[in-house]
Amino acid sequence: MTEVRSVVDRDDLLSRRIREHWTGLLGRRLDVLIAGCGRPDPLDLSQTQARVVGIDEDHPALRACTSARADLSSWALGDLRSVPVPPRAFDVVYVPFLLERIEHPELVLDRLLTGLRPGGLLLVRMRDRASAYATCERLMPAKLRRALWHRFAPPGAVGPLPAVYEQVASREGMHSFCLTRGLMVTEDVLAVSGPALRGPLGKLARAACSVVETLSRGRRPASHDEITMVIRKPQSHFARLI
Repeated sequence: MTEVRSVVDRDDLLSRRIREHWTGLLGRRLDVLIAGCGRPDPLDLSQTQARVVGIDEDHPALRACTSARADLSSWALGDLRSVPVPPRAFDVVYVPFLLERIEHPELVLDRLLTGLRPGGLLLVRMRDRASAYATCERLMPAKLRRALWHRFAPPGAVGPLPAVYEQVASREGMHSFCLTRGLMVTEDVLAVSGPALRGPLGKLARAACSVVETLSRGRRPASHDEITMVIRKPQSHFARLI
């Protein structure tokens, strides 16, 4: 079932699921992989014992943010289709706002799933390709996006980053991916968090999204731009595991 929640509720949801998973490990250290660590988007692990490893693309803005993070035990930047991911090494894989900005996201997800232990959690946050916000972002020429970024983005926002938006960067695309990999989507939450909506010209950005929604006759909604999913890798050895 899809829900619409505030950003605060969504972050609390992820924290609760992580704490519950750690409790089930009976005191063992929680091993966490953040794929997309180049954004200042740390998980709340304050009530757990955890080791956090980060990976992301090698982009100047992402490198600067990653090197400044204090919550990572180690990190690596490069082509995510070839960055080493040890098999079954992580209890939680967190993917914040990565899928919409890379090519071949299915290949990257498959690599990440090899590193997730059976019964582990895959936590995904992404900009919804089908939303009005993402439609504006992916149809805007790259040069224009770069020129307007600092006018629209709030202070501290990392970017502008590529806006690729392949089909998996959507609710239907992720549900289809999970179905073919034997993964179970346990929660599916919608939210509004686009940088341009929170920046100094947020009213103008919201107006543009409303226009897109109207012109698309509701097929590109302005009511949300983010999807958060809690996904579980099955324990069963007979399920199709990556």
